[in-house]
Amino acid sequence: MKKMNLPNKLTVLRVVLIPLFMLFMLCFEIGPRLHTILAMAVFIIASLTDMLDGKIAREQNLVTNFGKFLDPLADKLLVMVALISFTFERWIDPVAVVIILAREFMVTGLRLVVANEGIVVAAGIWGKLKTAFTMVAMCIIMFLQILFPELKGAPDLNWVNPVFIINEVLIWISVILTVISGGIYLKAYGKYIDPNE
Repeated sequence: MKKMNLPNKLTVLRVVLIPLFMLFMLCFEIGPRLHTILAMAVFIIASLTDMLDGKIAREQNLVTNFGKFLDPLADKLLVMVALISFTFERWIDPVAVVIILAREFMVTGLRLVVANEGIVVAAGIWGKLKTAFTMVAMCIIMFLQILFPELKGAPDLNWVNPVFIINEVLIWISVILTVISGGIYLKAYGKYIDPNE
């Protein structure tokens, strides 16, 4: 049996960090700031593994089908857990979350269909841009919640809440990038889901 290479180990580590991130995000008893600080630290570490695994894989020619499959899946899981946690905390608009998650399910389903044709769909430049911006946006959102914990979860005041407005701008930019990248995937591989075939 071949040993797992370093990029794939980093990807697996990212998957392992996801439940830890969620635990800290939702463990309010730790403290209004501390639980977010710990969650943000885990999120940043997980995001760094995303940058490192791809860089090492390309530079050392360690790109594998396992990595092509698990790397975008790990990204999706991390983002989905964060989005759901943020919605639970009432930091962001749930409509934006639904759009992003719908795109992720669509692309995942497309990958499965295309896999039956023996094709592995690697992340494209728009997908990588979407992921990078979304992860940075989420770090900013968490940082703002650390600075202003008293502004959390106040839906009646959201539209006069500057933190909420910044959160909304960031998350809707992510939505736009998400829709664009999803459309590109659909255009490239939509022929494999032709309803007439």
